[in-house]
Amino acid sequence: MEFLILRFFFFLLWFAGDDAVVWAAQPRAVDVGVILNAGTMAGKRSQTSISMAVDDFYAGHSNYTTRVALHVRDSGGGVVAAASAAVELLKNVEVKSIISSLTSGEAEFVVQLANKTQVPVVCFSATSPALSPAHNRFFLRATISDSAQVPAIAALVRHFGWRQVVPVYEDSNYGAGVLPYLVDALRDGADARVPYRSIVASAASDTELDRELYKLMTMETRVFVVHMVSDLGVRLFRRANELGMMAAGYVWIATYGITNAIDLLGVDDTEAMQGVIGVRPYIRTSEKISDFSARFKRRFRIDHPADEPTDPTFYQLWAYDAAWAVAMAVEKTELINSAFRRPESSGNSYSTDLDRLGVSPSGLALRDAISAGRFQGLAGEFRLLNGELISPAFEFVNVNGSTARSIGYWTPTNGLSKQLTSKTSGPAGLMPVLWPGYGGAVPRGWEIPTNGKKLRIAVPVKHGFDQFVKVETDPTTNRRRVTGYCIDVFEAVVRELPYAVSFEYIPFEDSSQSYDLLVDQVFLRNFDAVVGDTTILARRSEHVEFTMPFTESGVSMIVPIRGSNDKNIWIFLLPLTTELWLGSLCFFIFTGFVVWAIEHRGNTEFAGDLPNQLGTTFYFAFSTLVFSHKENLTSNLTRFAVIIWFFVVLILSSSYTASLTSMLTVQQLQPTVADMSQLNKTKVNIGYQDGSFVQGMLQEMFHVQKLKNYSTPGQYAEALLKGSANGGVDAIFDEIPYLKVFLSEHCTDFTMVGPTYKTDGFGFVFPLGSSLVPDISRAILSITEGEKMGQIEKAWFGDPSNCPSQSNNLNSPSLTFQSFGGLFLITGTVSALALLLFLAKFIYQEWDELRAATRRQSSMWKKMVAVAKLYHNVDQQSLASKREDNGSVGSPYLSTPSDTSFGDRRSDDMAETLQAR
Repeated sequence: MEFLILRFFFFLLWFAGDDAVVWAAQPRAVDVGVILNAGTMAGKRSQTSISMAVDDFYAGHSNYTTRVALHVRDSGGGVVAAASAAVELLKNVEVKSIISSLTSGEAEFVVQLANKTQVPVVCFSATSPALSPAHNRFFLRATISDSAQVPAIAALVRHFGWRQVVPVYEDSNYGAGVLPYLVDALRDGADARVPYRSIVASAASDTELDRELYKLMTMETRVFVVHMVSDLGVRLFRRANELGMMAAGYVWIATYGITNAIDLLGVDDTEAMQGVIGVRPYIRTSEKISDFSARFKRRFRIDHPADEPTDPTFYQLWAYDAAWAVAMAVEKTELINSAFRRPESSGNSYSTDLDRLGVSPSGLALRDAISAGRFQGLAGEFRLLNGELISPAFEFVNVNGSTARSIGYWTPTNGLSKQLTSKTSGPAGLMPVLWPGYGGAVPRGWEIPTNGKKLRIAVPVKHGFDQFVKVETDPTTNRRRVTGYCIDVFEAVVRELPYAVSFEYIPFEDSSQSYDLLVDQVFLRNFDAVVGDTTILARRSEHVEFTMPFTESGVSMIVPIRGSNDKNIWIFLLPLTTELWLGSLCFFIFTGFVVWAIEHRGNTEFAGDLPNQLGTTFYFAFSTLVFSHKENLTSNLTRFAVIIWFFVVLILSSSYTASLTSMLTVQQLQPTVADMSQLNKTKVNIGYQDGSFVQGMLQEMFHVQKLKNYSTPGQYAEALLKGSANGGVDAIFDEIPYLKVFLSEHCTDFTMVGPTYKTDGFGFVFPLGSSLVPDISRAILSITEGEKMGQIEKAWFGDPSNCPSQSNNLNSPSLTFQSFGGLFLITGTVSALALLLFLAKFIYQEWDELRAATRRQSSMWKKMVAVAKLYHNVDQQSLASKREDNGSVGSPYLSTPSDTSFGDRRSDDMAETLQAR
């Protein structure tokens, strides 16, 4: 059967003759529109590139059954002409797709027509993210969106540490479309803010450009991101160069709309752009591109013999790939019954060409085929994601001489790198950059404005504590003079900066009401900074930026102190703590025991009956306190232990005497209020300083009716001395710097007590993101670490040593056991060692007797009793002999002159005792 069908097919071919062969081999033409500005070089280059793409595609795919037929229309460089060209293509030609080289503004209208007719528009030049494929089903972007480059720009800004950036953009859909993405990327990715947005009209004259550039010169920021079409951008750089804004200190960053055209600029234009950093999509150079460039020049001479050919730009590469993608999709799509479906005639005489536009039946399938297409194009891999071309990397170039030199790359995964290979990124960072003005040092990104404008610095007008800020009016000149501690600190900080800062002080009269009003003036841009005793608070830092604090922090309270006239009959016990009294008593007893244990067997003065031995032992131990003992010491071990004990007693008694003397002779001072709990219990009045944030803190802790405000140290003192009972206050809360100033003038009547509530101290106030803040903070650290800060404090607050320390007037703490721990350790160790040596000698001398006495005993207790009896038994004759020997030896501390009768009586008593036992 199959054989018969095949023979029948060949019979039909033979019967039709040559006409049938031609009919079977003829490809089917598919109409595709091309809209571009044919009057410009960019339009001409793009037309040549698209034509080459179609020719190259079918040269390599001659077996394909479709052929793209291009229908080129001129956009005329305007929205109306571009829309008219699109209507003509859709209405008369019924093109299946449109390839366009339109601006974002022109493409917006064409895309609306494409959505209506369901004809996919592939645009390789409309880069504004405002025109999004997500909101336009039949719009496909065959180029890189402007929003894709803003993370790379933010990484560049972060790399060099710039805090502020001013975008300079064209007033068009193209220019404004990227701005929200740029601001967010700078804020989130570089911690940089945008203090100003410079808008340039699309058709701005040189005069208008100069006006906007002069405005930028008066500002602090020196980092500019230029986003506009290449022709306008080049003109802007020429004017900036003429006005001296391409000098050292400036930073110019060009987006890829300008950077892509740098290689086509003349010498004069590149000379005006020296030092500019440009960002552009990275396209790897290959033999394929080199071959295309050579063929492009030859083809361009044929298509446009009157124009000088140039190398193709990125846009020509994207145009080539876009045309290739359309031709590939046309082949894959079955364009059956491809005639547009016309709307039914409504009979309305007012209908327009737009109303009569049909709908392409194959548009949706063709759009999906283009979106799904993937191939290796001239500009790299062609792959659309959500209707947009994906760019894997961006390249940074630096205009140096007549060319743009590559200085680094950026990828989403690896960030900045000096080199880029096919597999991984190279070393982090960038290559050396030639900055404007041919400088090598990285600009700091801001400068003091060059128009002579001074920083307007607000200072508080205070009615008290004018040591911090004092505003005076000269009666002769009627000029206001600002001085004070905070002023001197700020001026010292400014002198530490590596550049000059011009400023003027402007007193702010309403600061006494609340410093929040003063801080808000910076947020409202009424002042450039605040210099004064302004406390750093979290809620304030939400709207302004503070420098490093230049004072110590904290909030505490001051209260009066009063003399203690109470008579205490036990005051003699106060110099020593209970622990030290008990410890001393234990060591007295221990020392007496050691002396008795050593002297008992060989010294008749420590013998006798039990009461006599106890009395002698305790008398000897406690008499050493006043060095009045009379007992002779016969053992060298005892003498050594007692000498060490004498030294301890001497130190202890001297310290006791000094402490007791101080307690009895110096007036005792006590604070009237000890802590916060006492204030809450007594419900007394509480004071604070006018305009201070402390008021809000106190309102959370005390009843509002109990709070009173004061301004000067004199008012503080008067209110505290009156007390709550007489209309004053019992305590005043304020920041520690103010309290120290107050106490320096009233150091004998008041004291600072209670807990310290943590704050961040005083700082200078600047607008959020101010570039001065990091340098000012570093300068504050510099003068704080040196001697300058101490000199300023001494000049305004005086020498703290001139006022006696309040701690000297308050009760001195009692002496503790730990204070003499070392001495007690020494004497205890020596005494214990002497006792151990004596026991060792006793055991050695009495070893036989000890064995004999303990052998007859069965229990441990009886053995211990037997040893004690043996220790207690002393040979009478031996004691008498030793007494006679000791009677001839005297010492003012260790012995007394012998008394014969007393010694004989003691010997007789000893003998009777031994006989009785």
